[in-house]
Amino acid sequence: MTAGSFPGTTGRAGVPLDGKGLLDVLGVAAVVIDARGRIVLWSPQAETLFGFRADEALGQYVARLIVDEDHREEAMRLFGEVLRGGTAWAGTFPVRHKDGSTRRVEFRNMRLTDDLGDLYALGIAADAAAVERIETELALSDRLVSQSPIGLAVLDTELRYVLVNPALERINGIPAAEHLGRRIGDMLPMLDAVTLDSALRTVLSTGTPLLDHPTVGRTPADPDHDHAWTVSLYRLEGSEGRILGVAASVIDVTERHLADAAADRSRRRLALIADASARVGTTLEVERTADELASVVVPALADIAAVDVLDSVLAVRRPGAPEEGPELFRALAVKAEGSTEALPAADPPGEVAMYGADRLVTRCVHTGLPVLVEHVGPGDLARIARNSEAAELLARAGVHSYLAVPLIARGEVLGALDLKRDRNALPFDGDDVLLATELAARAAVSIDNARWYQSVRNSAVTLQRSLLPGSPPERAGLEVAARYQPAYASSEVGGDWYDVIALPDDKTALVVGDVMGSGIDAAATMGRLRTATCAFADLDLSPAQVLRHLDRITAGLEHYIATCLFAVHDPVRQRCRIANAGHLPPVRVPVDGPAELVRLSTGVPLGVGGGIFRTARVPFRPGDRLVLYTDGLIETRTEAIDDRLALLVRLLDEARGPLEETCDLLLRALRRPGAPDDVALLIARSTG
Repeated sequence: MTAGSFPGTTGRAGVPLDGKGLLDVLGVAAVVIDARGRIVLWSPQAETLFGFRADEALGQYVARLIVDEDHREEAMRLFGEVLRGGTAWAGTFPVRHKDGSTRRVEFRNMRLTDDLGDLYALGIAADAAAVERIETELALSDRLVSQSPIGLAVLDTELRYVLVNPALERINGIPAAEHLGRRIGDMLPMLDAVTLDSALRTVLSTGTPLLDHPTVGRTPADPDHDHAWTVSLYRLEGSEGRILGVAASVIDVTERHLADAAADRSRRRLALIADASARVGTTLEVERTADELASVVVPALADIAAVDVLDSVLAVRRPGAPEEGPELFRALAVKAEGSTEALPAADPPGEVAMYGADRLVTRCVHTGLPVLVEHVGPGDLARIARNSEAAELLARAGVHSYLAVPLIARGEVLGALDLKRDRNALPFDGDDVLLATELAARAAVSIDNARWYQSVRNSAVTLQRSLLPGSPPERAGLEVAARYQPAYASSEVGGDWYDVIALPDDKTALVVGDVMGSGIDAAATMGRLRTATCAFADLDLSPAQVLRHLDRITAGLEHYIATCLFAVHDPVRQRCRIANAGHLPPVRVPVDGPAELVRLSTGVPLGVGGGIFRTARVPFRPGDRLVLYTDGLIETRTEAIDDRLALLVRLLDEARGPLEETCDLLLRALRRPGAPDDVALLIARSTG
């Protein structure tokens, strides 16, 4: 061997060394000394470390060249121990640099023997400061890895573990030694190993890091509960760009994941409550309100929902829920997420079903408390369903969790909200109970308002109809059809009325009136005026005279005011005599001409007092029609009254069919949803 250079030496796979390895960072030098202490080999790194070129060092006594006189004796002693005793020596020794400075060098010295038996000393040397720096960095790296709270792992190019730190041991619940040489799927079968393996291979092939990739699963450290982690992956590369494998960092974010999940769940629950506030109770209809509640909770809270109300509650005859015995329920609404066999198991809306005291829904209304069955078993289905066939349908549908909450309003149990899950894998829990109870409470108030409204309104309509005449009587030379519709938006009794009064000589009085206001007093006033009208009409007075008498009577009825249109049909003279007290004009539809408003002298409303009323004579030949109506048919809050009257005339001009059909047509075309006033409509046709 000659000067310490090695021509043609290359790195792995024939790649020339580029000075990026650890030994190059340290600048490790090699020096070989023969038994006499002369330098026989001198590497290029030695030239850098000590400052002497190879031609200056080779053949020189090493002690004289690089050791100060103060340290030569110690150097010779150590040299002798290595050469004669064969004892390797390692340590830091001061050496002299060519520039005259003294430097600390880290040595590793050992004895060599050649094929002739001659002895040599090999010295491996590096700058002590560089060695100490690397040692510090390695110690720091080792400490960071071992004491890091973040799980760290290194996997080779075959994605097998080669390093696992203590934190990852704790996360996985498996000792580090058991990881080595094995893959993630082998160690952690309860994780989504396929996705992780794909991510590792992508990072390995592209070199692009994957940062904070979320994953959820279970490990042997806690096999009964899900945990959440964020995983970051980096490709590891050595000198010459050689790919070493993948480094992985794993951070347990279970608490944050649970907190985020809880916050998201709270947001969704608040959104559901807000949605229910906007969508439930939009009308004063019991069935519509129940359907709105069921639509809100499916699928946000349950896969199947039913709203069942105690039948006696709808009849407004229930003083309070009994504490035992069966209950008769009326199904108001049923909703399901998609097609499911659980839907036919529910009672169809409108049907009445008896549930025994052992049924969970019955217990719910008896106690006024929620009933929760987190995990439904075969025995539970028998207490949920109405019969064995329905229980079998629920079982086939996969119903696994059940919740019933009472519908309570103003301290009274109205029924129950019945919830089931078959597709949603999670069972109902305590939070679901609170949410369902809140939704049920809000809906119960709307249902209670609706059922009382319907009850009062039904009573009001019954009273109103009792004050109106029955079917119009058959009159010679006259065909009559009439309608009365109560107000949509009020539960109070209205004051509209119509009447058909038989008079002598085949004459007939046709009357339509409207007492302003609503309530029992308005209805009573209407009843008095109708009675008085019949009495005055029988006296064979003119229409104007009848209105004058009614005006005096109305003025004494507690300041009520009414409008009225009074007409008398005379089939002999083929005419109608008509007087108007502040009412909308009638419409005449000649058999051979266009429909038109009858122009009348409009007197003041009844009750004002001192009004002047005039009688007009209007031709009414066979086939002609006369239409009388109250303002509830015409008036709206958004359209001009003249436009509405023109529409009425146009409709009557086109409607030449039977009178009953014409009545229905006018109500359909002119009556607005939610109209605040009731309607009286009377159509008469002369038959000769």
